Amino acid sequence: MENEKQRLSIEAARLYYLSDYSQMQIATRLGVSRPTVSRLLQHAKEQGYVRINIVDPLQDLDALGDQVKAKYNLDTVLVCYSPLDEYQEITKQISKKAADYLHETIQDADIIGVTWGKTMYAIARELQHKQVRGVEVVQLKGGVSHSHVNTYAAETVNLFAEAYHTIARYLPLPVIFDSNALKKMVEEDRHIQRIIQLGKQANIAVFTVGTVKDDALLFRLGYFTPQEQKLLQSSGAGDICSRFFDENGNICSEEINNRTVGIDLADLRNKEKAILVAGGQRKIEAIRAALIGRYANILVTDQFTAQALLG
Repeated sequence: MENEKQRLSIEAARLYYLSDYSQMQIATRLGVSRPTVSRLLQHAKEQGYVRINIVDPLQDLDALGDQVKAKYNLDTVLVCYSPLDEYQEITKQISKKAADYLHETIQDADIIGVTWGKTMYAIARELQHKQVRGVEVVQLKGGVSHSHVNTYAAETVNLFAEAYHTIARYLPLPVIFDSNALKKMVEEDRHIQRIIQLGKQANIAVFTVGTVKDDALLFRLGYFTPQEQKLLQSSGAGDICSRFFDENGNICSEEINNRTVGIDLADLRNKEKAILVAGGQRKIEAIRAALIGRYANILVTDQFTAQALLG
């Protein structure tokens, strides 16, 4: 009799927990009543035939964030849950997390420096309006492109400005010039100098990283010759604010860097909050190099990326 009860308990547990059968379906299949199925399932738990583990993703994510924080000596690491290890889904989740963090963080008189790209635009679209005074929003790098590929530069800075009830400060230039001499001449304009200086003064910088893969946005915008792209792909790991660095976080082409308009990477190290928002397997190398270079003190990412950064 006991053996029969054991057999029925295990069979009921398999159907209920592994095959998602309802208790009524199990009762029909086993030829018993529904209350009997309930007792069989309870018996299975009491005898240890069934073990139920509850995983609290928030608790696990906090611990994961603490490990990344310690490894890369960061001030804050926010790890959000993504149901899929897929770039678009990860971008959606980290953008929401970053927007929520900004809503909690932004205060009166903050100066917020922003970049552009798909991730930045996704963050901008998730921003909640907040009643703050004296906030300024400024582009950290040139936002004009001659390409038909959309950078979302103007849309991003406008959405940030709308969220915090201020006026967007644009850097109305290409992000990379054909020559250093031409860039220097343009930067001598008083208006341009004021915008660049405001970017340096920003106490909060929000940015992501680009890759050196063939489909990277900066490559598709047509700023580089084939030879320059090959150089960046052979020696670079990624870019922040269109400034390319190697796996150790060092600038990998001074010549290209000198033609780039916007904040210097070294200035990011002086920010009160340098917030890097990035995730996905395709960006692991770039994120790691950016953290090694100490260009961010706050990281917003997902659990898959966090695990890879620890590995």
